[in-house]
Amino acid sequence: MWIVLVLIYGILKGVRDIAKKKALTLNGVVEVLFVYTALAFIFTVPTSGHVGGVPTKELLLIAFKAFIIFVAFLCSFYAIEKMPVSLYGVIDLSRMMFAMILGVFVLKEMLGMYQIIALILIAGGLLLLKYKPKSGREDKSENVAGFIYILAFISTFLNAVSGMLDKILMRTGNVSSGQLQFWYMLFMVIYYGIYVLITRTKVNFKSVLKNPYVWLISILFVVADRCLFMANGYADSRVTVMTLLKQVCCIVTIAGGKFIFKEKDTLKRFICAMIIIAGIVVASIAG
Repeated sequence: MWIVLVLIYGILKGVRDIAKKKALTLNGVVEVLFVYTALAFIFTVPTSGHVGGVPTKELLLIAFKAFIIFVAFLCSFYAIEKMPVSLYGVIDLSRMMFAMILGVFVLKEMLGMYQIIALILIAGGLLLLKYKPKSGREDKSENVAGFIYILAFISTFLNAVSGMLDKILMRTGNVSSGQLQFWYMLFMVIYYGIYVLITRTKVNFKSVLKNPYVWLISILFVVADRCLFMANGYADSRVTVMTLLKQVCCIVTIAGGKFIFKEKDTLKRFICAMIIIAGIVVASIAG
């Protein structure tokens, strides 16, 4: 059952990225983010259970995690708005590389031969994304594209940091998954509210609430996370297998890019994704 739950999580995550791009064709990044996060928080409240009693140290760490995700979402939404969703889906796989690097330098985990091979494969797949045959004309949009790439990688790196903080928080035994989801979502709503006030961003609530994709990504966010939490609750669930199954999201975004947004170079991106996933498989062998 936990395998099915993780597969559902991966599929819904891929669909969510497609829905994000659709939502951004109707409203601005900050508008979508603020309302989407607020709706997602409202949806989590009924299933959060008892949320009190979290120690101050853990609460501050959750607040820090929420800030990390707040910045990561800003970067990812701006990247998704400007770049093909199939390309973003492949870049999002790089979080595994960042997770391994953070594990070594922060959590003092050992990096074995399999992990080194995995890092080479993942880095190779990512580098192949940027490879283009030489042509006589210079692409004047390359500087803009380079900046968008940076935003996407910042997002994946920060998501890896968030995943590391989840491990640290859950190891304490002082925070349940329901408490963690409730508090970090609440802090995120607060951060986006402050950001809207400071930047004086106009949020057309009537327009955003009429955007069906905002409702869709809010619901998918809560359902996908709940599936993952439930999968983690099974005693026989394996982290290495779960890591692999989650990557189905990339296949979904590539398919969405080709058939919904009519994007080009999806075959090349699929090949890059397979190289990166091969690296994740190698890393999981040692796990």
